[in-house]
Amino acid sequence: ESAGTAPSIVNPKAIQVMAELGIDISQHRSKSVNEFIGQPFDYIMTVCGYADQQCPTFPGKATRIHWGFEDPYHATGDLEQILNKFREVRDAIRAKFQAEWREVLK
Repeated sequence: ESAGTAPSIVNPKAIQVMAELGIDISQHRSKSVNEFIGQPFDYIMTVCGYADQQCPTFPGKATRIHWGFEDPYHATGDLEQILNKFREVRDAIRAKFQAEWREVLK
C-alpha cells in the first residue's frame, strides 16, 4: 500500500517521471494513512522526515523503516529543473531500495 499524511492528488510531475521508466501511476489516487489504521503490516516505510514524525502507530509486529528524502514537490526553478528534482528523488529511492532491501528482509 502507499499512503501519505496529507493526501491531495497524485502529482502530475511524479506521473510524468515514473512514465519515463515505463511505470504508469496515472490511475493511482492519493490515500491517507488513516485508511489503513487497524490493518496489519510487516513493514511501515516512510520516505520523508515529516511522514516519519506524523505516521501513526500500526498494531502488530510491523518493522518501521525511515529513509529520508527531499520532497520534490518543493522544488523551484523552471519546469525542467523541477522535473530533474523529481527524477533525482525517484532515482535515489530506487537505488536505496535496490541496495538495502535485501538487508531489511533478513
